[in-house]
Amino acid sequence: MLVESVLGNATEPGWRDRLAGAHVDRLVLDQWEAQKRRLRKRTSGGVEVALSLARDTRLRDGDILTWDDPRRTATVVHLMLGEVMAVELGGVAALPPETLIRTVVELGHAIGNQHWPAVVRGTTVYVPVTVDRKVMDSVMRTHAFAGVSHTFVDSTEVMAFLAPHEARRLFGGAGAAGHVHVPAEAG
Repeated sequence: MLVESVLGNATEPGWRDRLAGAHVDRLVLDQWEAQKRRLRKRTSGGVEVALSLARDTRLRDGDILTWDDPRRTATVVHLMLGEVMAVELGGVAALPPETLIRTVVELGHAIGNQHWPAVVRGTTVYVPVTVDRKVMDSVMRTHAFAGVSHTFVDSTEVMAFLAPHEARRLFGGAGAAGHVHVPAEAG
């Protein structure tokens, strides 16, 4: 089956209603596959799907690739993304210039020393969880950077606003874990 465009997303009100009680066949994609515009893969139900998407198309969890209204069946993307550590730097702006510079350089050194890929968006640095979360938390707490806080968030929250090169930097080879975002009664 050839798919050249995304029909909608399971989170949209109209699609939520249509998918309720429908048979949903999931196309499970890992972090690397989710970034591709051209891909051939089998769904959970064994149907071979060939993606040939436009250059500006970015797959998101819950994207609907096919819908057969008479049969009430759909093919829906299920992204298997890991967590991301979100390091918030907003508090460093209030620091004296010398402390601000030292803090961001030391943070960059700490992240780089661990060989963790990172993407900066606004005042937040995103780092994929590629080792045990406790290790990453320990590294951040050990350094106790002035004006810096960190949390762990689901990658699907971050993926939607990243440019393709940023998504590749964060997710192009990290481990996978995921969440289902289609109605529980869907197949």
